[in-house]
Amino acid sequence: MLEDDARDKLIVALDFATIEKAERLVEELGDEVTFYKVGLGLQLAGGDRFAKALKRTKKRVFLDYKYFDIDETIRSAVARAAEIGIDFLTIHGVGHILQAAVEGKGNASLKLLCVTVLTSMDAADIQEMGYPAAISVEDLVVQRAKKALAAGVDGVIASAQEIIRIREAASNKLMLVTPGIRSAGRDHGDQKRVATPHDAISWGADYLVMGRQITQSADPRAAAKEVVSEIAAALKDRASSK
Repeated sequence: MLEDDARDKLIVALDFATIEKAERLVEELGDEVTFYKVGLGLQLAGGDRFAKALKRTKKRVFLDYKYFDIDETIRSAVARAAEIGIDFLTIHGVGHILQAAVEGKGNASLKLLCVTVLTSMDAADIQEMGYPAAISVEDLVVQRAKKALAAGVDGVIASAQEIIRIREAASNKLMLVTPGIRSAGRDHGDQKRVATPHDAISWGADYLVMGRQITQSADPRAAAKEVVSEIAAALKDRASSK
């Protein structure tokens, strides 16, 4: 049972250039992975059709298109994602844009996730965006999490390093999905704010998004199984500490 719970918390990012490569990986991973992220890399390669195909095979789908547009466009786009049964969807923007997304979702089971600050960004990056040096990455993440909560959004995308503060600021009312996850000793690549699977779960993450450590492994299924074991160990430790 613990392994099943751990498996459900792992979202594998299918960051490929073609649907064929993504399909091969899904087949290779089999029942070891139940949840997949389809992002911008696949969008114009048939990502929408692929997402529907994943749903038909009973997989859960996180559509990571980071919707950001005028209210009516967002409302319509989110409604369409809800219609086809997408499980998670990323959005971002100011309060009224987030509220339009919530309206588009209606009563569907779709979970809307607000993007806070990408895990590939650090303090220098947000200063380049125009934020003053006095505002830290963590402060900006928490500020955006509060806006998401006020708008009625289900959760946020944030690094594991901000989990504890978000939990406190949102009174545990937001679902936390964390990218930038690497097992100990693994290359961080272009990620700047990272954590291990065990730490992220221990700090309170609900779901972990992982790509290259699994998808570029010589044995992706074994790599996924190893991560699931790390998550299971963290869940066990978290339960025993309560």
